[in-house]
Amino acid sequence: MNTDINEFIAGLEKRTPGETEFHQAVEEVIISVWDFFIRNPRYQKAKILERMVEPERVIMFRVPWVDDSGEVQINRGYRVEFNSALGPYKGGLRFHASVTLSILKFLGFEQTFKNSLTTLPMGGGKGGSDFSPKGKSDGEIMRFCQSFMTELYRHIGPNTDVPAGDIGVGGREIGFLFGQYKRIKNEFTGVLTGKGLGWGGSLIRPEATGFGSVYFAQHMLQRIGKDIEGQNFSVSGFGNVAWGTILKVNELGGKVITISGPDGYILDNDGIKGDKVDYLLELRASNNDIVEPYAHEFGAKFVADKHPWEVPVDAAIPCATENELNLDDAKELVKNGCKLVAEASNMGCTAEAVGYLSENLDYAPGKAVNAGGVAVSGLEMSQNNMRINWTREEVDMRLRNIMKEIHETCVNYGKNGKKVDYVKGANVGGFVKVADAMLAQGIV
Repeated sequence: MNTDINEFIAGLEKRTPGETEFHQAVEEVIISVWDFFIRNPRYQKAKILERMVEPERVIMFRVPWVDDSGEVQINRGYRVEFNSALGPYKGGLRFHASVTLSILKFLGFEQTFKNSLTTLPMGGGKGGSDFSPKGKSDGEIMRFCQSFMTELYRHIGPNTDVPAGDIGVGGREIGFLFGQYKRIKNEFTGVLTGKGLGWGGSLIRPEATGFGSVYFAQHMLQRIGKDIEGQNFSVSGFGNVAWGTILKVNELGGKVITISGPDGYILDNDGIKGDKVDYLLELRASNNDIVEPYAHEFGAKFVADKHPWEVPVDAAIPCATENELNLDDAKELVKNGCKLVAEASNMGCTAEAVGYLSENLDYAPGKAVNAGGVAVSGLEMSQNNMRINWTREEVDMRLRNIMKEIHETCVNYGKNGKKVDYVKGANVGGFVKVADAMLAQGIV
């Protein structure tokens, strides 16, 4: 029986060479839950951690498709079905050139704990392809999606594995994927979430990750005697997560003054609100993947090739991609008086940044903060199964309650005197539910 954390991590790295993102995600969780794991011999005897870091199933397949020139193109498709102890595998599909097995394993591993925190009956999974929709015609994207689903369909189902969207997979791609599934299976079921409102989708799903992140940040602020009203926020990215975050911060009386892209960041001290928020959707739809046009449109400041974390704010919400906030950024935020960092992106902070932030302000990890997206996906599954549609207010109320419960779980398992270790709270809180379910279901 392995009872040394360094041996455990070294053994994992030896078995999975080169999977650096996956190693980072596992190490962050293992460090948090190790003491709890060691204090519970029943988890050790059943090798719960050893089983948790191995996906139940990894599916890899080729995706051949024909571009508009008549040329055959080949991409690689994946579905990592990580853990089904709590319910059907649930997690997004990512279409991006950067997709690798390591990234999808990290995301699927994180998803298992995130879904556990929501209290909804969902396991963890992730999938996608190294295909990028950027620069492709609608016809090319449709043909790719149809080819992708022609293989994937045999591995998914409403009670088996329910994928959703992620980077590169929005409403258009979900529509093409769902259409092909329906065509092959001859059935209309809730096999995908993120669907259009007219054919099984849920209200506020596009905004849900951002909304949930702000609700979580609101509870973090309230715990230290503050509120969102009157606070300045720094946000990265300019996609759906940033858009939803900005909408909800504005609604609750705060002010967002930054967005960012691969080209740099925007500083708008007047606040990103009204028509400016709507313009983010135009930026996203343009597929140019840059934010500089915002500066020209609204007379804001554009800072090229830098992160927004150098701007003095009360709270920061990373909304872009993994490892977007490094140690230097963390030091800059702390130096400028930032009170909290709520991570809306998946593993948005580097390990060094997480350590520094946790010591110097209130920091909460993505698996807790951004769980609102998958929570509303779970609510979409429920609506599909019952053949009903809840109102926008009903979905938002359920989301608000779920995020409150997640925050309470983090405080319960992470409280250390007056301070809360949100990383430990989220990891242990998510771990306990999954581990107990695995124990109850035997060695499977």
